Amino acid sequence: MQRQYSYNSNQPGCGGCLLIVILLLLATGGWQAVGNFVSVLIYSGLFGVIVLFAAFFGFTKYIQSRATAYEQSQSETHNRFVFLLVNILVCIAKADGHFTKSELRTMLNFFQHSLHYNQEQMYWVKQLIKEARDEEQDLDALLTEFRNRFAYEPRLILLELIYQLIFTKSPAEEAELNLARKIGQFLSISEYERRTMENKYRYGHQKQRSGGVGGGAPAEQQYYAVLGVEQGADFAAIKKAYRKLSMQYHPDKVAHLGDEFKGVAEEKMKEINAAYDHFRRKFEGS
Repeated sequence: MQRQYSYNSNQPGCGGCLLIVILLLLATGGWQAVGNFVSVLIYSGLFGVIVLFAAFFGFTKYIQSRATAYEQSQSETHNRFVFLLVNILVCIAKADGHFTKSELRTMLNFFQHSLHYNQEQMYWVKQLIKEARDEEQDLDALLTEFRNRFAYEPRLILLELIYQLIFTKSPAEEAELNLARKIGQFLSISEYERRTMENKYRYGHQKQRSGGVGGGAPAEQQYYAVLGVEQGADFAAIKKAYRKLSMQYHPDKVAHLGDEFKGVAEEKMKEINAAYDHFRRKFEGS
């Protein structure tokens, strides 16, 4: 059953309170009382503050309405996917009793930078995160629904995000890594895929801890990790891994979740292609 979110727009807020005060003054003292009240506000500097609060309130209501319009414009499958994604990640983040700023930042960065969500879309996601933090959710029930509703490729997106979340900590906690492995098994993700993901994030985490400088060309060790093959693997094994990953991460397989998740698969394919091109040039000399 799809969960609906609605924002209460009946509260008067600062602008509404000001209007109520003016109406009361009109009823009791006429326009002279209103003029005296406005003069006092201007003289005291409070008028500008009230205007700013009223403007902020109006902008917030506008963003809320746009967020609601965005949610209503999306398919039920898309909205439920995002809802489950957020709630599962929050459950995992809360598993150790702490929901850290780095974990929150990892979640928000995914939607803002990987999915390119705009302001109203981010407002919607932040509301989902807030509600998930305030509620006690059954992780097993959420994972069961996710497995039953979504195919293999969306499950890969979920597991990738789980590993991203876990490796925000330094060092990553073994209990959380074991939880990620169990979730991967529960979602019927192959051992090869689970190992590939964990090795990729473990390598990136180790590089960060050792003071590696980002932004340069990835080391060959990272290319092996991306393709999920052992270091020193021959080109035949590399080509086989590449073909398998290309099928699993084809953007068309997640297109039903929305353009933003199709974009995630496209970015993943760029990463896979870059790793394969590195080894193709190395082994074939072209």
